[in-house]
Amino acid sequence: MSQETRALVPQPAAPAPTVESEEGELPADRFLDRERSWLAFNDRVLDLAEDPGTPLLERTNFLSIFASNLDEFFMVRVAGLKRRIATGVATRSLTGQAPRDVLESIWASAREQMGRHAACYQTSVAPQLAGEGIHLLRWPDLTEEEQTRLFSLFRKKIFPVLTPLAVDPVHPFPYISGLSLNLAVVVRNPASGHEHFARVKVPPLLDRFLEASPQRFVPVEDVIAAHLEELFRGMEVLAHHVFRVTRNEDLEVEEDDAENLIQALEKELLRRRFGPPVRLEVEESIDPQVLDLLVRELKISREEVFSVPGPLDLTGLRSISSLDRPDLKYPKFVAGTHRDLAEVESASAADVFAALRQRDVLLHHPYDSFSTSVQAFLEQAAADPDVLAIKQTLYRTSGDSPIVDALIDAAESGKQVLVLVELKARFDEHANIRWARKLEQAGCHVVYGLLGLKTHCKLSLVVRQEGDELRRYSHVGTGNYHPKTARLYEDLGLLTADAQVGADLSDLFNRLSGYSRRDNYRRLLVAPRSLRDGLVSRIRREIEHHRAGRPAWVRFKVNSIVDEAVIDALYRASQAGVPVDVWVRGICSLRPGVPGLSENIRVRSVLGRFLEHSRVYAFAGGGENEVWLGSADLMHRNLDRRIETLVRVTDPGHRSSLTRLLATGMSDESESWHLDRDGGWTRYAFDEDGGPLRNVQESLIEGRRKRRAAGA
Repeated sequence: MSQETRALVPQPAAPAPTVESEEGELPADRFLDRERSWLAFNDRVLDLAEDPGTPLLERTNFLSIFASNLDEFFMVRVAGLKRRIATGVATRSLTGQAPRDVLESIWASAREQMGRHAACYQTSVAPQLAGEGIHLLRWPDLTEEEQTRLFSLFRKKIFPVLTPLAVDPVHPFPYISGLSLNLAVVVRNPASGHEHFARVKVPPLLDRFLEASPQRFVPVEDVIAAHLEELFRGMEVLAHHVFRVTRNEDLEVEEDDAENLIQALEKELLRRRFGPPVRLEVEESIDPQVLDLLVRELKISREEVFSVPGPLDLTGLRSISSLDRPDLKYPKFVAGTHRDLAEVESASAADVFAALRQRDVLLHHPYDSFSTSVQAFLEQAAADPDVLAIKQTLYRTSGDSPIVDALIDAAESGKQVLVLVELKARFDEHANIRWARKLEQAGCHVVYGLLGLKTHCKLSLVVRQEGDELRRYSHVGTGNYHPKTARLYEDLGLLTADAQVGADLSDLFNRLSGYSRRDNYRRLLVAPRSLRDGLVSRIRREIEHHRAGRPAWVRFKVNSIVDEAVIDALYRASQAGVPVDVWVRGICSLRPGVPGLSENIRVRSVLGRFLEHSRVYAFAGGGENEVWLGSADLMHRNLDRRIETLVRVTDPGHRSSLTRLLATGMSDESESWHLDRDGGWTRYAFDEDGGPLRNVQESLIEGRRKRRAAGA
């Protein structure tokens, strides 16, 4: 790693068991385990799937989300822990647990959750779907006519792409790709009487559930299993068992040794397909001898075997949840154009630049339309002959991205277009490589940021000639430039023509694309240099305000909070009497409500139809509220190994709007989960009289509808 890169990537020291200062010692057991906290988050997702008050197809979707989340947890977190244990570099967790104890705790919790997940599907969701005319069946449950129809489908579209692989002295055990569904098949040669083992992979491009007849579905592996004789002609099929392997799919790219980052990443992506296994899922009915063979050949431990009732891989339920049955889903909501961008007297698209010259626009997606705000901003910039340059970060985007199309149009019309593509966006690496090449071919300047750092910030900068001067227009957001997920993820964004923000973004883009070493910004906090220190100093300032008798509080909204330095600063604030509210979606290592440590800290979590994704950091400021929004969570990777940005919100109305949002999420009148000092989460959905508490997301939807009606 170069000297410049070392300077940009501070390495966090291992946390001490206790922290001493003039203010006293903090206890050694002040942190919650991050892995168990993540599992608790997925437990809350499972709560929504189990909740009979959740619309039925939404429950189906939450079952799919739970399964997908757990897949990624094993592929990344469990795989990483296993790798550190194997290489001898694993250390005790913040809670003092030995690495092996953490791993065993994960296995136990995951096993319990997977059992609940399967039971929810088998005994609740699937039967209720059947009651609504949507049947999820197994092969024996189909009618003879349906079986005949699926046999025809098998012969035409499935059989030609199947490849049975024998296992014997001349055919070694085949490689089992991660997350693929497989059939372990036992056959017997009627001539010799010898039994043989074979593996049949379910092609991943096939639909997970096949429609046997309208609204009647069967798992694809059942159709294959019912016709194994077609694959093993002349043999007796004795048994078949479905299994699924999860592998280590975390990437490790040695950037400083790679002359070409794209080539290095492509090589690592190929290697990732052959990562070691970290979980084996099997159906409970599997034959013990077949299971022994799988365990032996995959070189996996018995603790990593998870037996559940079939079918496996319920991530495929997303296709069922997308069925056109609005009566079984959340009421439809279509986002409208933000009122500051809407043209009241004209059907034409709003002039975003004219609107921004009048005022900043605070966007809240998906309640405010992404397509008529951020997307329109970039499309207008691409088409405007007075726009000279566009600079843009891309972390994740959709497969048919209008954002990328706008950037290509801008470059082809002669504008200077700089695009910073983050190639290492986890599980989107292939897509981002394709975008990078497509943008380069169109004439965009494509860069990949700084070695050793992921560029996670969400930034757009447009430079426009207006008379004799240049004006800069900016967008700073909390979410990706992804039009599809912008309809599902809750995010915030600031569109502004403010000169200070524009100058800050110019300086930051120069740092990302060139050799600028600027660290001081006007309205930005930027990781890894100033973001952690900036937040900690503001927390300490609230302590000073409180001691001086001025208004003092801290309110954060984040996806995860793990960073020890920030958590310790919040503990100090609580000890000084400063109220601290933390609204967190996922991981939380902070213990609230501990006497003498954190009795002034509350932690809440909100989950629902939209994925809570925005990050907001607000401080009372002695009576002059200070509010920041941006891309950074409070984790080591965000604060030490990524380029992240927060922008200070200066408009008084916007600050009030964001502090009201935080207060709503933390209110005892709002439905949420409350974290206790031992890491347990309790859901509060009803008041003392049994009435439903306010649903934060539905309240925001209703607020937008009323505002739109009033405007009309």
